Amino acid sequence: MKLHAQPILSASADRLKVQVYADRRSLGEAAASQAAAVMKELLAGGREELVMVFAAAPSQNEFLEALVREEGIDWTRITAFHMDEYIGLPAGAPQSFGSFLTERLFSKVPFAAVHRIDSTNDIGAECARYEALLRAKPIDIVCLGIGENGHIAFNDPPVADFHDPVWVKPVELDDACRRQQVNDGCFPALQDVPTHALTLTIPALMSGKQLFCMVPGRAKREAVRRTLRDPVSPACPATILRRHPSCRLYVDTDSYSEEAHDGRGDPYGVR
Repeated sequence: MKLHAQPILSASADRLKVQVYADRRSLGEAAASQAAAVMKELLAGGREELVMVFAAAPSQNEFLEALVREEGIDWTRITAFHMDEYIGLPAGAPQSFGSFLTERLFSKVPFAAVHRIDSTNDIGAECARYEALLRAKPIDIVCLGIGENGHIAFNDPPVADFHDPVWVKPVELDDACRRQQVNDGCFPALQDVPTHALTLTIPALMSGKQLFCMVPGRAKREAVRRTLRDPVSPACPATILRRHPSCRLYVDTDSYSEEAHDGRGDPYGVR
């Protein structure tokens, strides 16, 4: 049995469970181990199949690498979705999120099915097609991150809606979100980043029975602070995670700073 690093701090903010790790590698491995345990438990408990949604971002690299190494997962009983895709990139572009996940996950294990967002399709038709697929069966597990501006999927503050009536929609990307794509090394310059995308909405993400949220790195420090301390509001979309009945947030010592230490062993005073 593989042993993974233990969190150096465990806390909570409302219903959100927080685990702090020493570095992004141990964060990713621990999150993958815990997600795999839930996957195997559900499949062993009589479930014929699972439905999972995955995020595509460099923040997920260590988690995805560790997850495909996990033993004992029957991937042939798991259907996969991804949560967003740029509009305007050619099919198969390396920066597309479908390509990102194909390289790091979808091609590595034998999923029962993988449903990719086709943003080269008519946008209205594609939103309807993908939403119908998502709604066909309950979403068991969502694996996500948090953007530098607090977005989840591509629900940036200007377009995030906690009560969105649809599950998939086109959005215009916030400048802060587009700059993050350059900072992450996905595009060489801001003008190269698409201005629009398709995204799963917040109600779609929150419909997942269990959420695993991996947020390493110093660039995410302010987003993590706001997620845990700000009022629950679309001004910081990730704050809604504090209302989910089963969400785990995995951070490292770069993204969960001790600069705001309250003197009680908890940087943000969360419990």
